[in-house]
Amino acid sequence: MERLRSFKPLSSPSTTFITGALIAAVVFYVVRAIIEPEVMIQTLAKALGLGATYAIVALGFVLIFKGTQVVNFAQGALAMIGALFVSFLAVDEHIPLTTIKNPLIGIGPEWFGWGLSVVVALFFAGILGLVLERVVIRPMIGQPLFSVAVITLGLETMLRTMANDSVRIQLRPLGIPWGTGGFTVGGETNDAGITTGGAFIAWSYVAAVITAIVAFLAVFFFYRSRMGVAMRATAFDQEAAMAQGINVGRVFAIAWIAGTILAAIGGIFATQPPIAQTGAAQVETQFIAFRALPAVILGGLDSVQGALVGGMIIGLAEITAGQYLSQYAGTLGSGYPLIVPYLVMIVGLLVRPYGIFGTPEVRRV
Repeated sequence: MERLRSFKPLSSPSTTFITGALIAAVVFYVVRAIIEPEVMIQTLAKALGLGATYAIVALGFVLIFKGTQVVNFAQGALAMIGALFVSFLAVDEHIPLTTIKNPLIGIGPEWFGWGLSVVVALFFAGILGLVLERVVIRPMIGQPLFSVAVITLGLETMLRTMANDSVRIQLRPLGIPWGTGGFTVGGETNDAGITTGGAFIAWSYVAAVITAIVAFLAVFFFYRSRMGVAMRATAFDQEAAMAQGINVGRVFAIAWIAGTILAAIGGIFATQPPIAQTGAAQVETQFIAFRALPAVILGGLDSVQGALVGGMIIGLAEITAGQYLSQYAGTLGSGYPLIVPYLVMIVGLLVRPYGIFGTPEVRRV
């Protein structure tokens, strides 16, 4: 049996459906913007913040899948551990399990010290990804992909249990400088200088969007480098890449390092609005991977641009449903916004089984 990859454009029925859905969404948002402009601005800002977070996590899924052809089920646990790294470095007075003073505490202004802590935390997250790849994934090169996927599921269980023990009794604050603060667009200011009404936009929304833009630009330029071309070649055919002298093991390592760092970044934003209000790592932090999974599948598991588009679509769908269907919460249930992404994913797969930007595969006997 021979596996072929098709690079044909979107089929006519799927193109028509996607175009129709896009037009309907634009008309809906325009009408709502005319009726309630401030509510619409706040809803879009919140949706962009959520979608950007989903896109970052989805990009981590995609990079590991493109490099190794394996869905990393441990992404959620890695996101939580990344958030814990930030907490240990940015908040704790001493290095964990020691009496040694944390050298990152009190360095420069608050923003600088916290940013430096995040950089160091992401470095350690990348090291963790490298260790997992070398110890667990590298020996599985050439083995059935199903077996490797099951191994990542085992890693998820092990890492999640370890991370949960750190937050089960007490949440781990990350010390994020902007907290849950933000700014207001529009509204009216009275004589006392107090603004009422308007659209509240949290700084975490802005930070998530900027971080997503930086992440996708970095991947865009990386894929045009020598190693990026090697990764794309490996994603297309590992055996052919090895025959051409490409170091597949190095590609695996880079994919896991990048995927783990992106998971950690997603874990940081998973503690922030609109996902959480605590600003601390908690048991629910690990669920960011499962919440972002519809974005991965909808956009296409092997597509970088699909991760961005899928993340934004899922974010818009979830926040819009939460805002404009809230009066039906008694019928739909309080958790209905979390179901919406999966409904969108299912509809999308019925129209485009490989995702919006996914690469169709044709199997010929």
